[in-house]
Amino acid sequence: MSKVLPLQTTAQRDTHGLNPVTEPRAVRWLLTGIALAFLAFFLVVPLVAVFVQAFAKGIGYYFESLKDPDAWSAIKLTLITAAIAVPLNIVFGLAASWAIAKFEFRGKALLTTLIDLPFSVSPVISGLIYVLMFGAQGWFGPWLAAHDVQIIFAVPGIVLATIFVTFPFVARELIPLMQAQGNDEEEAAHVLGASGWQIFRRVTLPNVKWGLLYGVILCNARAMGEFGAVSVVSGHIRGQTDTMPLHVEILYNEYNFSAAFAVASLLALLALVTLALKLLAERRMSQALTVAKATAQH
Repeated sequence: MSKVLPLQTTAQRDTHGLNPVTEPRAVRWLLTGIALAFLAFFLVVPLVAVFVQAFAKGIGYYFESLKDPDAWSAIKLTLITAAIAVPLNIVFGLAASWAIAKFEFRGKALLTTLIDLPFSVSPVISGLIYVLMFGAQGWFGPWLAAHDVQIIFAVPGIVLATIFVTFPFVARELIPLMQAQGNDEEEAAHVLGASGWQIFRRVTLPNVKWGLLYGVILCNARAMGEFGAVSVVSGHIRGQTDTMPLHVEILYNEYNFSAAFAVASLLALLALVTLALKLLAERRMSQALTVAKATAQH
């Protein structure tokens, strides 16, 4: 006869598994130490080094570097580019995510794939594509020249390149959130006589506001820090088409390290603010997904 084994308790089962609660304290401390050392070496130390170098010649020189006309021009161009690219990506992200999550149509899988395209294409390649299309020798170059319209080596080209590399961020954050929420609330509002705009404004948008904020934060950070695509289409015209990352490169190549790190410190501050807002939005979005799944199950 087979021997009946006694039932194991939860604690006994956890002891034989890899439950982190029952792992030896030495193992937990070792793994935690490795993670903290990795973060310190690759994240904290470089950030500290940026600010140390930025203030190496004193706070007066720091602010003088930021007030330099070329630096101020780069800061303004970066802000203008983000101010144009981010709202356009919000419109696209909301429209694309609403269509993909709420409707069935031919080409839906293709649209989802195309949204991910900038993630797989090098930013330099995307910049070259715009040069091929709108450059002096490009497809539309002669027509643009005849009508005195300049895109490449000008602000429009920088904006176009920035939009291309950033447009997946908002859509990719909203699609899973809208899919998890389902269509029940929208259908109920439609039955009660709400129009499409009222449904979107009073039902859909409030439900995805934290996911939208999360996508906007990531989109804005990438727009202000983009280097590859902007470098190709800008022409590096100092004081005119240089954004903050490009201006940092120019100053560094000129061995003006303190000024380069002063401008870089603004990007570092942006990264820290983005991280704080990202954590807040991530927590809110996680709560929204939990509520959406619980609603869908009921």
